[in-house]
Amino acid sequence: MAISTKSRRSASVVDRRVTSREVAELAGVSVSAVSRTFTTGACVSTATREKVLAATRTLGYHPNALARSLMTKRTELIALISNNFDNPLFMEIFDLFTRRLQQRGRRPLLANLSGGTRTDGALQMLLKYNVDGAIVASSTLPPQFLEECAAAGMPVVQAFGRPGSTTRGNIVGADNVQGGQLAGDMLRERGYRNIAFLGGPQGATSTEDRLQGLKESLAQDGLALSATIFGHSYCHEAGFTLMKQLLRNGGIDAVCCGDDVLAMGAIDACRDAGVDVPHEMGIIGFNNMAMAAWPGYNLTTIHQPVADIIVTAVELLLGIVDRSNQATEMRLFDCKAIERGTLRPR
Repeated sequence: MAISTKSRRSASVVDRRVTSREVAELAGVSVSAVSRTFTTGACVSTATREKVLAATRTLGYHPNALARSLMTKRTELIALISNNFDNPLFMEIFDLFTRRLQQRGRRPLLANLSGGTRTDGALQMLLKYNVDGAIVASSTLPPQFLEECAAAGMPVVQAFGRPGSTTRGNIVGADNVQGGQLAGDMLRERGYRNIAFLGGPQGATSTEDRLQGLKESLAQDGLALSATIFGHSYCHEAGFTLMKQLLRNGGIDAVCCGDDVLAMGAIDACRDAGVDVPHEMGIIGFNNMAMAAWPGYNLTTIHQPVADIIVTAVELLLGIVDRSNQATEMRLFDCKAIERGTLRPR
């Protein structure tokens, strides 16, 4: 059967990639000029860049990232390491992370440390793929993991961390103590006096700091927590189960939850028990994730600036990778109160 000229041309495009040498010949420049045109931060004149891009469009050339990495000794891979995949907030984090990397011409590699996965195995994987750097998006991973990354020569930034939780490393996060204080202030201003704290994992720095801030605020009115309880993770099941326990024990009129998903579980436990929120029980969350504003929850919460944290963490890491920023940085963002419908009016 005869094959048309168009079909043969299509087959040849599939069978053979256009090379950088062909682009260089058509543009009348060197092969290295073609490489610099497609290397982030490389020096190339405007005239040369325009010639290379015009030749690229004509030939249908696509740079070979793997081949370029052999020359530059950089893969353009940035790892995101986390262990909070059962919390819907992670999808917001992942979306922000990947979009920002794509804007900067980098590629993501995901490492999931949920379920007790060993950190040393994750580090070996990152070294195997020769990632340029990593962002640790967790407040529950052991601080020595950042130390191990640094010791292996890998640039690393911890997002949602706490300054001082590691002796070396770059930290970007929310001021969780200040956020806990805001939650306590909102509860005190509305006349709640028998308040419980329903937190995530007890060893998480975010849980510790939010609890500390809450206690500091309550102490201003001579109040102490009526109950403190911790979940195994930041998930709906933990919030539902722990709230059921608090309701059985009794003696509380409000609950400060260390996370929005925990708070949603607590609201559903109250509904299941016939307890009206907010008239019989006040509930406040933390994070201000998108689901918190859903009419079914309408959750009063503390806003954690997730977008600011992720964008800052990415830019900080890329500054280290590109050697434009060598100083260790620790930056905290303020939280703010978001009033909705799960606390009674003032």
